[in-house]
Amino acid sequence: MADKTTAVGPTSLAAPDMFSAFRRSFERFFDDVPGFPGWASVRFPRIDVTDTDGVIEITAELPGLEEKDVNVSFEDGALIISGEKKSESEKKEKDYVYSERSYGSFLRRVPLPTGVDANSVKAELRKGVLTVKVGKPTTAKATKIEVKAAA
Repeated sequence: MADKTTAVGPTSLAAPDMFSAFRRSFERFFDDVPGFPGWASVRFPRIDVTDTDGVIEITAELPGLEEKDVNVSFEDGALIISGEKKSESEKKEKDYVYSERSYGSFLRRVPLPTGVDANSVKAELRKGVLTVKVGKPTTAKATKIEVKAAA
């Protein structure tokens, strides 16, 4: 999934370009280092943010994780996706044992528009993809106020 954002109301869900560029460079560096394949994608899971009628939907790639490994919270106007990945594999052959372990915590913070109700947040993990749906805040319509002449 590619990182993409959509502006919602007066605020933007996009991270500052400087930080996005730094994160991508950091991820590419560790993806190219032998012994660290995919490390950055665990530390900084890729997300998509879409804005549809009445709902903001955030999807995050979390392959191999289960519900118990993932935390979703809403605080200070942002959705926080965090957790820990633990992976172990072992292969035994006649002359050797091959064992590999991978551990690491991750965190993604997604700013949301002002007025989002925490009770409207719903999260579901299916086949390594976390989908979080957030109800968009209702915006008050402008009301014309009549101006009367002073007596």
